Amino acid sequence: MSMKQNNVVALASRITESANRLIVKELEARGVRGIVPSHGGILSLLFTGERHTMRELAEKIHRTKPTVTVLVDKLVDLGYVAKGKSPEDSRVTYLHLTEAGRALQPIMAAVSAQLNAVVYAGLSDAEAELVERLLEKIKHNINQ
Repeated sequence: MSMKQNNVVALASRITESANRLIVKELEARGVRGIVPSHGGILSLLFTGERHTMRELAEKIHRTKPTVTVLVDKLVDLGYVAKGKSPEDSRVTYLHLTEAGRALQPIMAAVSAQLNAVVYAGLSDAEAELVERLLEKIKHNINQ
């Protein structure tokens, strides 16, 4: 048995940075500017067509409400998301995709497929499954 290398977190961080660079590069190659990887969770939820409040988005993507507010405001400024008051309760603001936002869905799907192709290149199904299982275990360990 080899000695622990103690560099999983550093490797995970570098992988995330590289993946984020690839995502931005692929989006830009498809003519999409201003979208960053941290917008992905919000867009994915809005792609379902359901309306969401800031609080719901924050809970579902595991971010703080102020962080989600900044990300959503950027998506509004870019013309991908719009805000609307609830007809039932004017204190509640719902978010929904604009036409431009809906047009991002196939682009985001293509970028995601490209990222997965790169990430899993050269891995057998068993290796890919093992990596995911081990990363889930590490995530569980950290979140305890």
